[in-house]
Amino acid sequence: MTRLTATFWVQAYLRRLSLVNIPAFVVSQGDDTAGSVLVKQTPLDGSARLFQRGFSLDGPGPWEVLAQGSERKIDATITRQKGIDPDIWVIEVEDRQGRHLLDEDGLG
Repeated sequence: MTRLTATFWVQAYLRRLSLVNIPAFVVSQGDDTAGSVLVKQTPLDGSARLFQRGFSLDGPGPWEVLAQGSERKIDATITRQKGIDPDIWVIEVEDRQGRHLLDEDGLG
């Protein structure tokens, strides 16, 4: 994350989602200060997308799709990622319309 702690960013993201009635919850709590964040978005139809933060020369970049497919496939990807980085946060967003708000301003 940028200068924000992971915990602060996660809390702000969950709050933003709640303001527009998009259910979301923390599946796995990572390191409070240095953990990276994965966002799993599911439209509750058995499919899902997994997002991770991209990077640029100037710091954190836009959110990118790390994987997409069946929810089972995405859960397996998350398990592998947690094996590589045990400090990782995982947030699950459940919205039938596929909304996740990661492309909105202010989530940097």
